[in-house]
Amino acid sequence: MTAMLALEELTVRYNGQPALERVTLHVPHGAQVAIVGPNGAGKSTLFKAMVGLLRPQHGHVLVHGRPPGDQTDPVAYVPQREEIDWRFPVTVADVVMMGRYGRLGAVRRPQAADREAVARALDELSIAHLARRPIGELSGGQQQRVFLARALAQEPHVLLLDEPFTGVDASAKEALLGLLEVLRGEDITVLVSTHDMNTAATRFELAALLNQRLIAYGPPAEVFTPAHIGEAYGGQALFVGDMVVVDQCCPGHVGDGIAHRHSHTGEEKAP
Repeated sequence: MTAMLALEELTVRYNGQPALERVTLHVPHGAQVAIVGPNGAGKSTLFKAMVGLLRPQHGHVLVHGRPPGDQTDPVAYVPQREEIDWRFPVTVADVVMMGRYGRLGAVRRPQAADREAVARALDELSIAHLARRPIGELSGGQQQRVFLARALAQEPHVLLLDEPFTGVDASAKEALLGLLEVLRGEDITVLVSTHDMNTAATRFELAALLNQRLIAYGPPAEVFTPAHIGEAYGGQALFVGDMVVVDQCCPGHVGDGIAHRHSHTGEEKAP
């Protein structure tokens, strides 16, 4: 399969401190990849570098063989919910139409094709009835769907979702996973960052385990091994039989976080 996304020796630093170190990753066209790692692993940095929001100190990102922003095929990026000002006075329809701005040209007036793309995205996310509601009045799951609709309105070939399962209930999470199944049939390349190792292991064909550098990449059964998980999480991971307990809160306090089976066969459990 041809690589849709190619990261070569990607290095990003903040104030001289490493956020990503020499990450090399090739993502096939139409693949769905879970990016997994502890807090501070560089998952958000990775996505921002992919869309050109951050300039790497070394290495490069290529989409269809071209750098970010230099291709006609759009890359849609949905950031974490806490990065968005939900008090901004716009409606759901306004937000979704923002996904079309890159196609509007100098006049920046939506045409029939833009309005149709927005309507399709609203319908696909089952939020057409919320079109005139202010985004600040919505629940967390509804807000997540709005920004997903904005991304889909771009008609992207690549979709990056940063922690989309955080702060949403189980039904909203299942709805999002159902949408990913639809996108799989449309050959849209999808990368999702998540702390949820169980979902990454059972619902994605490829996984990348990251902690500033790439520790493992490939089929989840080959990535989520005790050795790789221990290397990624260090003292934040504790193995109990076929369970791995990952501290998502406070380094040095193993057991305060989430437990996952690394055998990929069981359900996620709380410690």
